[in-house]
Amino acid sequence: MPDRFAVPPTEVLHAREQLVLDHFHDEVRQDWNDVLATFPHPHYEIIPTLTVHDGDAAVRDYYHDTRVAFPDQDHEIIALRHSADAVIVEFWLLGTHSGPLGAIPPTGSKHRTRMTAYFVFDDNENLIAERIYFDTLTMLRQLLGGLNLRDPRNWPLVIRALRGLLAMSSTPNPTLVETLPADLTHR
Repeated sequence: MPDRFAVPPTEVLHAREQLVLDHFHDEVRQDWNDVLATFPHPHYEIIPTLTVHDGDAAVRDYYHDTRVAFPDQDHEIIALRHSADAVIVEFWLLGTHSGPLGAIPPTGSKHRTRMTAYFVFDDNENLIAERIYFDTLTMLRQLLGGLNLRDPRNWPLVIRALRGLLAMSSTPNPTLVETLPADLTHR
């Protein structure tokens, strides 16, 4: 296990940062081959829904599904930080809910959701995971916020959206919930 206090040399941090910025840029361009080329084995962990997308086909499906839901998806980077084994990016994710998001029907509303992504690197400087954190209720509030909730005609859509949200997080991936405590002993 690498020393968690050993920050890599500046040239390694620059290379990691460039890879992450290219990754973000290629996602906005929806050039999936270039995005996938940033990983030796594509792997996404979406913490709010406790889902994992592992391997080329699963990650391509994830890209497809999120771009059906938000075809204009974009981001604004707030901050970028380095750790011993990761690049940590705080950003706003933006988009218009034009298609279904899993079981959540499209609302036509825009969202701007603050997120954090950990781009985790192995000992050989390969990107091995993108781990994303965000508040699903903040996003859902924005997606439903454009609807007039006093109009009973919108109630079925709201109910379907809430059911869809519950369905998306009803089967947590065991690798995200069956974790061991960190070893915080000093060397």
